[in-house]
Amino acid sequence: MSTRELTFAQAIREALDEEMARDEKIFILGEDVGAWGGVFRTTETLFQKYGGDRVIDTPLSEEGFVGLAVGAAMTGMHPVPEIMFGDFITLVMDQIVNQAAKMRYMTGGQVQVPITFRATMGGGRSSGAQHSQSWHAWFAHVPGLKVVIPSTPYDAKGLLKTALRDPNPVVFFEDKVMYSKTKGPVPEEEYLIPFGKADIKREGKDVTLVALSRMIQPTLAAAERLAAEGISAEVIDPRTISPLDKETLIQSVAKTGGAVIVDEGYNHFGTTAELASVIAYGAFDYLDAPVERLGAMDVPVPFSPVLEFATIPDEEKIIAAVHRIMDGRRR
Repeated sequence: MSTRELTFAQAIREALDEEMARDEKIFILGEDVGAWGGVFRTTETLFQKYGGDRVIDTPLSEEGFVGLAVGAAMTGMHPVPEIMFGDFITLVMDQIVNQAAKMRYMTGGQVQVPITFRATMGGGRSSGAQHSQSWHAWFAHVPGLKVVIPSTPYDAKGLLKTALRDPNPVVFFEDKVMYSKTKGPVPEEEYLIPFGKADIKREGKDVTLVALSRMIQPTLAAAERLAAEGISAEVIDPRTISPLDKETLIQSVAKTGGAVIVDEGYNHFGTTAELASVIAYGAFDYLDAPVERLGAMDVPVPFSPVLEFATIPDEEKIIAAVHRIMDGRRR
């Protein structure tokens, strides 16, 4: 396959463009997604190409346009509502959790809801407590929803194309820091990435590091530094947490005997807890030390950059967690 370097935002936009060209039922709606091209430029040029009937600027009313989108999905369209700042997905919990997630079950399969909710996540931009949170764990708790969290431009494009062909509701989280800063090779040829299949970003034999979204970057950097110490770390990106590839996680920890889970969502009742539970249950006999969990500090995200970064897992915290596991083995 021939590849080129794309930013995370470019990969998202290319997936949307290709799928809109393939399927006329797909349309985008949200705040500033049209003529302006989106506040993070993920829909740039699509309004000019597909027109205002398929790339729709909406009022500042998530409740309104997401409700409209769920109704459109129930009548055969495939809407892509964008939640500019994922924090405000709280405004549409009823539409997503009580309506979209349940209609197929409540109608015995007579009504499908093919809809892809795109929402941002993550801190690191000094955007304050109401614009920096990561709510993906909430939606993985709900039967009927698929939850996707890509970490690279390659994954973002392939997973989004899969979402746009799925007849079920998908909640697709994109870390806003990665839009312009994260670049990577993306094939020119068409490809899809299946849900429920984790990606081993780096193979290792001494400890398993599981990271989501932007946290894959400090995790890979930590693995590189650990290698210089003689510690071989395997790095796994689940890519989707609903469905979750439990088998890959368990097999890795059965090999390494230790696990560190890194996520930008809160630790308290969060994704790190669920993944730790999966590993502890499936690989209990192989664990040499308790599973280490590194999530966001359980406080509202500070506006001050110094305080904000103190609440987010980083390279140093990952290395320290691995050292705790290795030290536990030596006792």
